[in-house]
Amino acid sequence: MSKTFFEFFSPVKILAGFKALENIPFELSLLNVKTPLLITDPGVESAGLLKSVVQVLKDNGIKSPEIFNDVPQDSSMSVVAKGANLYREKGCDGLIALGGGSVIDTAKGINILVSENADDLKKFSGAGVLKRPLKPLMVIPTTAGTGSETTLVAVITDPETGNKVPFVSHFLIPDVAVLDPRMTLTLPPQLTAASAMDALTHAVEAYTGLAKNAVSDAHAWSAVQLVSENLFAVPEAPDDRQLRLNLSVAATQAGIAFSNSMVGVVHTLGHSVGAVCHVPHGMAMSVLLPHGLEYNLENGGESYANALGKLLLPLAGEDTYLKTARDERPAAVIKTIRDWKNRLQKISGLPCTLKETGKVQKSDLEPIVRVSLSDASSIYNPVEIDAEDASNILNKAYENC
Repeated sequence: MSKTFFEFFSPVKILAGFKALENIPFELSLLNVKTPLLITDPGVESAGLLKSVVQVLKDNGIKSPEIFNDVPQDSSMSVVAKGANLYREKGCDGLIALGGGSVIDTAKGINILVSENADDLKKFSGAGVLKRPLKPLMVIPTTAGTGSETTLVAVITDPETGNKVPFVSHFLIPDVAVLDPRMTLTLPPQLTAASAMDALTHAVEAYTGLAKNAVSDAHAWSAVQLVSENLFAVPEAPDDRQLRLNLSVAATQAGIAFSNSMVGVVHTLGHSVGAVCHVPHGMAMSVLLPHGLEYNLENGGESYANALGKLLLPLAGEDTYLKTARDERPAAVIKTIRDWKNRLQKISGLPCTLKETGKVQKSDLEPIVRVSLSDASSIYNPVEIDAEDASNILNKAYENC
């Protein structure tokens, strides 16, 4: 990438705070949405979060929205088609996504179909296929990790092949993101940990990738610092709304960063681990992060080492940064992340290796490698990766933390 030119684009309106939900009716009126389709999943509904959002709407004179709550952990094109049919049947004029990454990606997929008056989602896969704005989309994240509330990407499984299909367009960026800590208070410890490690991975890969720039760096840096300062405080005070909000802001900033600078090898392999073995995305990111960074450090040269080493300051704090020699800082970043993984395993049971996920067998590694070679995120990795490289990284992550 030319260092004399870069682009940065993040048009989403962010509402963040202890009463952010109460702003939803006003924002819907600005978007001229009167009959939204609210997309969620059974877990969010059973946690009472759907009820909270519906009550806010009722309290402000808005009738109960149409609800589509059939989103699974890994959404698919068939689920998207079902949601689009409901949108049309009920005469909806906008969408609200209440949930984690799968729900948000499903909402983005539904938005493509209803906005384009189409039935075949695959026609819009890849980058730059969409040519015009979509229907209004508001996102209310219930996890603090994916950053999907600010991203231009959706990843949806093709049920015919089992592959995760990417959709990339600035028109997929939501109009409004609502960050309210009431939506993440019920997150169990392991999901809290996995989500935060997902956000950390977004930020670190954004800060060290080929398309990094000064503005994305600022968001990535802040995200790393917020994760560092709040992740291990949450288990001691899980009901602390400020801590929960801080992690949500970290995820959002990381999403803004990687939407503009993209991600790399950790996501290349993580997407494939998810596609082949159905490992939750945040868990895969946590397992693979130090191994991907290690590969890049060994092969990426001085430029990569300098960028990675700078992250020791927001990651580990000023004292550690100043006490660590400059040429030792990149390795110290990786060691710090490994230490985090060990701590999170003790606190929450978050797996440290691929084997410990209980979903990946040694025989799965070769299929994972094959799928990863077609993943577009590898384009932005600072180091080229081939089948042998991918296999080496995965074999290390299989049994080693």
